[in-house]
Amino acid sequence: MARFDEVKGTFWGEGRYGVQPALTDAAVRDAERRLGVRLPASLLELLRVQNGGQVAEAWNAFPTEVPTSWSENHAPLDSVLGIGPSDDWMSLLDTGCLVEEWGLPSSLVLLSGDGHYWIALDYRACGPSGEPSVTWFDVEDGLELPLAADFRTFVERLASAASLDPDDADGGRSAG
Repeated sequence: MARFDEVKGTFWGEGRYGVQPALTDAAVRDAERRLGVRLPASLLELLRVQNGGQVAEAWNAFPTEVPTSWSENHAPLDSVLGIGPSDDWMSLLDTGCLVEEWGLPSSLVLLSGDGHYWIALDYRACGPSGEPSVTWFDVEDGLELPLAADFRTFVERLASAASLDPDDADGGRSAG
């Protein structure tokens, strides 16, 4: 398991796809007000390095002990949503309409996904001011899988999909 600071320095992948404008304190305050929650400090640390976008291949999977619709042994993390008003990319601010569209519990902030699955900050147990857990939601299979007690632990347990599935270097099924 890597330390958070080690991952933080190499977390983001190449390219500008999904990258929002640089994160400001005002944008964080606005996002927390609009989402109705306090965002984890460790998430904000990552978003201050780069405000969303593609995740580096070294950190693009979360190991699981049970199969997901994606893989026998992990959940994918190819990108993380940033905080921003961009019409070009989804953002954490789109959580409300996406939760409604996909029939997910309302006490979530979506971090990553394609509609068929989501990785989310889960505020159901801790409330809007607490430290949320991280949960995998498979919409099609109706699977809900707790991944980590908090975002920092989630990041520290990330691995390369290729290291988890050596025969499947792209990390599983294609996003659909």
